[in-house]
Amino acid sequence: MFEFVKRLMGQDNTAVAAPPPARGAAAPAGSLAARVPAYDSRLVETLKHDHHDLVELFQQIGQVAERGRFHELPALLVAFKTGLESHVIAENVRFYNYVENSLIGDEENLALIRSFRREMNAIARGVVDFVKKYQRAAFNEATRDAFLRDYAVVGGLLSQRIQREEASLYPLYQPN
Repeated sequence: MFEFVKRLMGQDNTAVAAPPPARGAAAPAGSLAARVPAYDSRLVETLKHDHHDLVELFQQIGQVAERGRFHELPALLVAFKTGLESHVIAENVRFYNYVENSLIGDEENLALIRSFRREMNAIARGVVDFVKKYQRAAFNEATRDAFLRDYAVVGGLLSQRIQREEASLYPLYQPN
């Protein structure tokens, strides 16, 4: 079961990592570089749609909390976490792998892309921690106040990140 995930994430133990081919050169069949995703003209549109759905769900979480309907939060938090994890996997496997491969030889932009990737993965871990903290919490006034504070921080990080991705990062996804 885990072998599929390892292959998806490029950690297949049976594959031998070969040096990346020169930019523009064809990769040998079966090589690690041959598994770089092909350009998908709808990928950025799909990722932006994910952002829209995640923002709507996150806003719903805040509204439910402000109305004191804490019993509804666990399902919403898990749905949000699942959606974000799915989005991050799509970005890592399809977007970042493609863009990083297309930038081989351009060390400055490659470093920028890798920095974006690490930052998004850190934000995703923070969201997972936020969800774990509150999905089973017994809410009282203090927990509610802490939740709303944490919710505001997470929301600010996500909002800023989404704006940066859509303005600065997604335009780099171009056909070779």
